[in-house]
Amino acid sequence: MNPAPHPNPVPGRPARPGRAPASAVDAPAPAPPSRRGLLGGLLAGAALAAAPALATPALATPAHAAPRSAAGPAAPRATRPLLLGTYTSEAGGGTGIGTAAYDTGTGAITTGPAITGVENPSYLALHPSGSTVYAVAEQDAGAVTAVALAPDGTYELLGTRPTGGSGPTHLSVHPSGDWLLSANYTSGSVAVHPIAADGSLGERTDLVTHSSPPPGPGQGGPHAHQIVTSPDGGHVLAVDLGTDTVYTYALDESAGTLAEVSRAALAPGSGPRHLAFQPGGRFAYLACELDDTMVVCAYDPATGALTPGPGQSTGTGSGTSYPAQPVVTGDGAYVYLANRGHNSLTRYAVEDDGAALRLLDTVPVGGDWPRQLALSPDSSLLFAANQRSSTVTVFAVGPDGSLTGTGEPFPAPVAVCVLPLP
Repeated sequence: MNPAPHPNPVPGRPARPGRAPASAVDAPAPAPPSRRGLLGGLLAGAALAAAPALATPALATPAHAAPRSAAGPAAPRATRPLLLGTYTSEAGGGTGIGTAAYDTGTGAITTGPAITGVENPSYLALHPSGSTVYAVAEQDAGAVTAVALAPDGTYELLGTRPTGGSGPTHLSVHPSGDWLLSANYTSGSVAVHPIAADGSLGERTDLVTHSSPPPGPGQGGPHAHQIVTSPDGGHVLAVDLGTDTVYTYALDESAGTLAEVSRAALAPGSGPRHLAFQPGGRFAYLACELDDTMVVCAYDPATGALTPGPGQSTGTGSGTSYPAQPVVTGDGAYVYLANRGHNSLTRYAVEDDGAALRLLDTVPVGGDWPRQLALSPDSSLLFAANQRSSTVTVFAVGPDGSLTGTGEPFPAPVAVCVLPLP
């Protein structure tokens, strides 16, 4: 267990890892000054060099990955950027948003400098334009920060806005590119901020607290853990671990307000955490961290209604493995699940046009406490951010969905989010 527990731990669940002590976050997060720093050819080269204007790179280690062994001809070699989320307030944590580059053929990661001036950026989301990245400030005085990424590899901090809640753990950008959605875990609320043409954030336009139904057994209160937009763009879904509920909202795209249209009840005490949609948009796969299950949910784009099926095994045996996050390959053929307690990845085959999952196997993740997963844009590589071992592990995804490690784990301080850029 990490030494910094959640300010309001959920009974029956491990103390929330990676939180800032309350004394460090009592005051509201100030808006960081805009400044520019060189990312050292983030978009251009395999090796990233820190600019003198920046602090010492947060990930000052050489590349750690070997060529992958995948069937078929080798993919064209290229290097793409990779961003890393961390906790800046935790001992051994990062100094901001980490930057790196990965080889699209081998999975090899090369370190870059940190984007400093961003507090506890534990989750990251990219604007559809690719020109701005957003980060939560996961602390008592919750906030979200916008960072502009220029094609020449420079960045600019565009400012920070309060979320109106505490402990934000997730955020996403509406497909229109006009709204930023965030989930406040500790206070059990979701927030909306407008996004300006330059990527900066305006004042919050809505804040909705999950006041009903009552919290699940031993949960202590609502705990909004994720907020995403359905693939068709018609509805916004918020997953609340504390109330064992997924809320569906309609977003007023002129006013930036949320109106609830549906609720999906999960098993009491199941602790729904994160879901991922099948590309066709008619099904979603939901990880429940407290009862150690994966749930296939039918989704109705017309009404926004989500209908959960029965909980399915994660393949991790007895006990609770605290599954964290599912991801779906771009072709919708496979689903992967990060199991923190088991330190493994579960592989499912998607069947019946998305309506069913078949458990295939689990493989060791090669790190400790895999908090978050991400697929490369072409789904040829899978990245796992391992919080307790401070590493990122990379897997080649085979034609049959099998996972093959590409090399040694890449050192990344308190890695809790990894975001490969297109």
